[in-house]
Amino acid sequence: MASRVSAEESVILLGVRHHGPGSARAVGAALAQIEPDIVLIEGPPEADVLLSFAADPDLRPPVALLAHATDDPAQAGFWPYAQFSPEWIAIRHATDHDLPVRFIDLPVALTFALDRARKEREQAGEPREPQADAEADAEADAEATRHPARIDPIAALATLAGQDDPERWWEDVVEHRLPTGADALTPFAALADAMAALREDEPPHPTDDRAERLREAHMRQSIRAARRAGHRRIAVVCGAWHVPALATMPSAAADRALLAPHKSRIRIETTWVPWTHRRLAQSSGYGAGVTSPGWYRHLYAHADQPELLPRWFVKIASLLRDAGHPVSPAHVIEATRHATALAALRDRPLAGLDETIEAVRAVMCDGVDGPLALVHDALVVGDVIGEVPDAVPAVPLQRDLSREQRRLRIKPEAGARDLELDLRKDSHADRSRLLNRLALLDIPWGTPAPARESKGTFREAWRLDWQPELAIRVAEAGVWGTTVVAAAEARAVDLAICATSLADVTAVAERCLRADLPDALPVIMRVLDQRAALDTDVGRLAEALPGLVRALRYGDVRGTDTSALDTVVAGLVVRICVGLIPACAGLDDDGAKAMHRHLDDVHAAVQLLTRDRQEEWYATLDRLAARENLPGLLTGRATRILLDLGRLDTDAAAPRLARALTRGVPHRESAAWIEGFLAGGGMLLIHDDRLTTLVDDWIATTPADLFAEILPLLRRTFSTFSAAERRTLGERLRTPARAPARDATAEVFDVARADTVLPLLAEILGLTRTPAIRS
Repeated sequence: MASRVSAEESVILLGVRHHGPGSARAVGAALAQIEPDIVLIEGPPEADVLLSFAADPDLRPPVALLAHATDDPAQAGFWPYAQFSPEWIAIRHATDHDLPVRFIDLPVALTFALDRARKEREQAGEPREPQADAEADAEADAEATRHPARIDPIAALATLAGQDDPERWWEDVVEHRLPTGADALTPFAALADAMAALREDEPPHPTDDRAERLREAHMRQSIRAARRAGHRRIAVVCGAWHVPALATMPSAAADRALLAPHKSRIRIETTWVPWTHRRLAQSSGYGAGVTSPGWYRHLYAHADQPELLPRWFVKIASLLRDAGHPVSPAHVIEATRHATALAALRDRPLAGLDETIEAVRAVMCDGVDGPLALVHDALVVGDVIGEVPDAVPAVPLQRDLSREQRRLRIKPEAGARDLELDLRKDSHADRSRLLNRLALLDIPWGTPAPARESKGTFREAWRLDWQPELAIRVAEAGVWGTTVVAAAEARAVDLAICATSLADVTAVAERCLRADLPDALPVIMRVLDQRAALDTDVGRLAEALPGLVRALRYGDVRGTDTSALDTVVAGLVVRICVGLIPACAGLDDDGAKAMHRHLDDVHAAVQLLTRDRQEEWYATLDRLAARENLPGLLTGRATRILLDLGRLDTDAAAPRLARALTRGVPHRESAAWIEGFLAGGGMLLIHDDRLTTLVDDWIATTPADLFAEILPLLRRTFSTFSAAERRTLGERLRTPARAPARDATAEVFDVARADTVLPLLAEILGLTRTPAIRS
């Protein structure tokens, strides 16, 4: 906080630290004392039209002002406000007392223009002039015009006070202080003097100093404009660092000359968006954030109440009990005493966050740090998310999205949560459509998650995680349409037309069906049909098929008309069946491995199609397995698939294996055949002695030099077996073979051996006589 009153006593400067509960309380007390007739606040002037919405009770912090360029929505900035932000208190004071309120920082349009100019220079590779003027220096870093990087004044003041912890010093001096009406301006004046001394002693920064001069010149011009408008009690709420520059004003002509070269024609749109405590935390990357927004919120709400600490510990106790930790009211009482005693020992006016955490560790966690992570995440930071009323101006797409969220009852929430959907229910299917449409628009509110075990395709699981930055994604997606459906359809069509491969078009078609975009589907189907007709590469056709088959299944469960897609799928299956064998000829090892993957993918996809399509595919596998001079990896795999399907039995498979392992076949090719044949698992060898013997004899008779060559292939093959399969197979090979036991028949029946079990059987059955078996 810092304050300075001009010589004419018409401008009261209230310097603050962003997001500080003590600063917020002090600003509220100061405004109540001075009773200004206008309030000026450090912030984006383009958002002035939104300040009146702060009076709406449905606008609940944390919220942020979002400003973005209309020609490039990705160029955007946020100005967050929490319940304990001094600027928010100033805004609410003005709206509650019907006072005019204005933002006075450098316009966002100018900041964006400077940023674009800097990027253009960097892309062109232009070197900076050693004696660059203020414009070039300001352009060098547009972000510095909002949050300039320089020494930390709080750390400097803490050092002067003999404290090595700036945050603790600031909390003791400011955040834990309760202002009184009589001295509401005193702390502002004291901190203003301190900031003036720091600014005098700090060496000028070649970039930040000149960039800040633009900001401060605009602030001074805004103050002059308020004076010209006839205001006599002007309250200015700004960063404490700027107070000395606003207290001693140069001539208006000098400020006009500084600002005159800087013009911008960039159109800016602004709106309020929900924010979260997690985004306020410094760990989230927000430059002016705070480490403990949840604690600060509690401190602002209860600092003037004796139950400040007990209320905080009650929250922690409730959280730990819900997590299964045994915490009683006695723990709350003892933790309060412990934190108060620590604060007294450390000569602090009030127990701070450090004291409360140490008390929780000692009293409620038995000295263990593990539960403290839960406390920090849920309470010290917190999952609070703000709310914005429907009346706030927004891009049409955002308004439509908000309507859908209300209709489907899935409002954004702070923190991630899981959502399970049953697509047989209309409301669940609608939720799935919305999430898939947003995914098409690159708005990843929800990401697919593994669903619980189910035999059907009607279950979906999503992981929902709304981040404030998604508001920018919504603004960007607004170029595709004014509603979620229209925008998703336009985006899907564009993705299909611009796709570079058949698999990419297939992926778009699958996403289109999941999102239920019937108006876009005909265009995508035409593109898909054209690409499939022109593509002769079996590998690319095989890559495209599984996605289309999945799309068919999802279309069925969602009740979508997929007749056009079914035609495309049928054509792809036919073309794959016709071209598979020629495509397998002449493949090297890498090509055979890739085709092996395609073979498995196509086979899995065909299992979901009609019987006619399956028969076409099985006939192709028959021809592939019977062909010679093709890669053994593929013919062996085809043979195994047919064996698993029951279209071959072991009597037919054994001769094929024997031919693949004959001396006339290169050992490397034989090893590849075995790899393909055994890719389905090792149970086949365990239960068929003939196949096991063939493989064992072939390995045993392989010359040593060739064995070293094929050993990596064999290791790769047998490594796919489960540990139990490898162990059982090893035991069978290690144990000498035994002749199988003869089956009991009427011709070979041993009456004497059968009689030996009769006494025990009679005892079990409770029989008194033991009949003998007679032949």
